[in-house]
Order: sequence, then C-alpha cells, then structure tokens
Amino acid sequence: MEQKLHLKLAQRLVMTPTLQQAIKLLQLSRLELEQSMAQEVEANPLLETPDQVNEEEETTVEATTPQTDEEAVVAPGQVADEEPTASEASPAAFEEVELDALFGNYLHDSPTVAPAWEDDGDEQADTTPATQASAFESLCGQLRLQSVRPELLPVCEFIIGNLDGDGYLRAGEDELADQLGIEAGQIREALAVVQGLEPAGIAARSLQECFRLQLARRAEGDDPAVVASALQILGEGFDDLLHQRWDKLMGGLGVTRATLEAVVALLRHLDPRPGGQLGPNQNVTVEPDVVVVKVDGAWVVSLNDDGLPRLRISPGYTRLIKNPALTSEARGFLRERFRSALWFLRSVEQRQTTVLRVARAIVRRQEEFLDKGLGSLRPLVLRDIANDIGMHESTVSRVVTNKYMATQRGVFALKFFFHSSISHAVSGDISSVVVKERIRELIAEEDPARPLSDARIARQLNRLGIRIARRTVAKYREETGLPSSEQRRTALLPRREQSG
Repeated sequence: MEQKLHLKLAQRLVMTPTLQQAIKLLQLSRLELEQSMAQEVEANPLLETPDQVNEEEETTVEATTPQTDEEAVVAPGQVADEEPTASEASPAAFEEVELDALFGNYLHDSPTVAPAWEDDGDEQADTTPATQASAFESLCGQLRLQSVRPELLPVCEFIIGNLDGDGYLRAGEDELADQLGIEAGQIREALAVVQGLEPAGIAARSLQECFRLQLARRAEGDDPAVVASALQILGEGFDDLLHQRWDKLMGGLGVTRATLEAVVALLRHLDPRPGGQLGPNQNVTVEPDVVVVKVDGAWVVSLNDDGLPRLRISPGYTRLIKNPALTSEARGFLRERFRSALWFLRSVEQRQTTVLRVARAIVRRQEEFLDKGLGSLRPLVLRDIANDIGMHESTVSRVVTNKYMATQRGVFALKFFFHSSISHAVSGDISSVVVKERIRELIAEEDPARPLSDARIARQLNRLGIRIARRTVAKYREETGLPSSEQRRTALLPRREQSG
C-alpha cells in the first residue's frame, strides 16, 4: 500500500449552466422563445425592454458589445459584427466555451443514424417508425370513404381543422362561411357530413348537441322509450338536468322517477369529450420563425422578429456597479447578474443566427419545390444541411424542432423538408413525400369496385420507375391515413345495398 501522484492530460466539454441555456434556447419554438425572454426579464433585474424606460434614454448598440457606461440594446434578429474584449465585459464573462465553437464542433451527444438496410435488393427501406395519426388525419381518412360531392370535401376538411381537442366546433356557421366565401347552407351540409363520422358526437357545437348526436346512434339494445325521453329532456329541460332539478323535470315534462333515473343512467354512458377517442389534436396556432419570399427571381430568407421583445442591459445598474459606495456583496451580485444577462443575450443572438443559416441552407436545396410544388420536393437528411453550414447533425436537429417556415405555398415545419429517398429509374432519388402523393393519386383514381391492393400499387409504381416494395407501400399508405383495399371494399358495401 502506497500513495502516488499521477499527471493526466485530457480534453473534455463541461456542460455549464450557460451552455445548457444556449442549447435550450436553440430548440425552443418562436412562441416559447418569447415566453422565455419575458421570464428572463422578470428574473434578471439587469435586463429590460424599451417599454420599461423613457425613449430619450434609448441608445441602440450591438448585443454582443456590453458597455458599462452607455445603454446596451439587442435586436434578436441582428448579427453581431465583433466580439467584445475582456476589458469591456465583466472579468470572467467569456472565459467559457464560445457558442460558435460549441454549435460547430462539440454537440456530439445525439446518436448518429445507422445505415438503412436494403429492401429486397432494389431499394433502401425507410426504417423511420410510424407516428400515431392525429385527430385531423383520422377524421379525414373516414371522410374519404364517404359519398361526398367533390366541391364539399374542402369544406368538410376545413370544419375538421377547426375542431378543438375535445372534438367540438366552436366557430359559428356564419363565421366559417365568411372565411371560405361560401353560403351558410354549404357549411350546414358539410357539418352534417362531419357529424356522421366516428366517434358519435364529433363536431358538436355544444354538450347538448353532442349528447343528441350520440343518442341518435345508440345500439338497438337500448329501450326506445328511454332514448326518446332522453332526447325530450335534452331538448326541453337540459338546463334543469344540469342543475339536477328533478321535481321540475318530472312535473314539467310528465316523466316518472323511474324513467328519469333510466335517462340519467343512459346519459352517464355518453362521452362528453368525443375528440379524446381520436389521436392527438394537432390543430395548434403556430408562428413562423422564418419567412421566404421571391425577390427579383431569387428566394430571400428573413427572420420573423415581429412581436419579439428587444432586450437590453439596464444602463442604470451598470453604472451602479462602478459606485464605490456599493458593498462588495451587492457588487458581486450585480456582476453575476450582468454576466448572466450577457450570456442570455448572446444565446438568443446565436439562436437566431443559427436558425437563419439552417433555413437558408434548406431553401437552397429545395428551390424546385418552392417554384414547382410538391412533385419537385427533393430527399434531404440532417447530414446534408450539417455539411452545408459546417455544424453537427445534433445542432441541426435542435434547430428544426418546433420551427416553421412561411412560403408562398403555405407554412411548413422545418422537419417537413427532411425525408428519406426512394430510388427512381429516371430522376435518381426522389423524396418519400412524392411517393406518398403518387400512392394517394392511384387510390383516388382506382375503380371503387376493385380497390388496388398494396402489391398492385407497388407494381404500378415500379412501372413508373419508382423502385419500391409492397411492405413500404403499406407503410406509406398507413402514414397518409388511407385505409387498406379490404377496408375500402367493405366501406363500399353499405352504399351498394342502399342503391340496390
């Protein structure tokens, strides 16, 4: 037993709180960033917004150039031109790892994607796990199996898109008609179609209507007299039912106590939130982080900074740090808050710069999609963008999370542009999104009496030059919410019986 000293030279990255903050800001959505900035202003007295000061005191300077004797203002969308020196900042303000180096080289904590295996020797299979269909996708999948006039389908989909998480339609008929520029009668016709979908009670405008829709489709085993009494109570005494005025219900509607108890027992088996039976509701309001417009024949990408607060370091507190009468404890606190505010501003600045660089790289690779449409969407993976901008894939993955891009073709999540490739005999590799669209078109054009099986769809796509296997067709069909050939054939049978 003896003690010895050993020298060891090693290099490692320490995830300090400031670096964790920078990573967290990088993956926030625009709305979450706005909330985070507001919370930081409340927590750090050295941060303030222009609303908190008089206009004559405001002086605009770069966010990365802290000045202890003048005001320091940061615009999140601007890019700093020069780095602050140690004499300008707090004594240990920038002694930690630089954010540029961090984002470019050190974020290797995400696992790399394993190489995909070959599918029957003729294509590269997409091994991405299928996601759960949303409520919108589930209802639209049912809608495609209904006998609906083509001009009414977009109206039905618009109504489905306006349902809340519980499956209720909160917008009025006139409001929907004004938004679409159509007659209110078309809205009522489309609403009747949507209310006929599963589960019963979907697209109701009130709890009363939700229960009525469910009672109209109750099983034959229920007592018709009880169902009729329940419909009568819902129509004439719903308010008394909610407030449990049993005597008033029995006296006003002439129902017995036994019937009333049976009605209450029946209503307890109804679902007041039918939307919960479907998948996750994705009808959320989003704000694009970047805007893409065409100027003089070229696509220009810019940050959407509308609504983001312009933060700055309070000049009053920075002057207070120099006050010789200040105690050492108070000066230490202010220096720490100053350093924290400075790192937050730099993290926000770096986040905006990185998002802009990734968005520009995506637009450069997807210009054909912006010009021509979905058929020209090219396959893209994170590694391609990472190589273009000189960053790691994990950084790009954080950037595209919860970020949106506004284009002339609509608002898209940045993740929308990343898809696996399918081999094409003529065009080379094409995006899996294009293949899904081809599958949707083939099913839309099929003979309803003889639906196309997945194997037949695969053969037709192979004749078009798209090398794809049957099981990949099945997976893409399920991801787009399209039912199988057997389900499509079964859905046709009730319509045949009605026509017969």
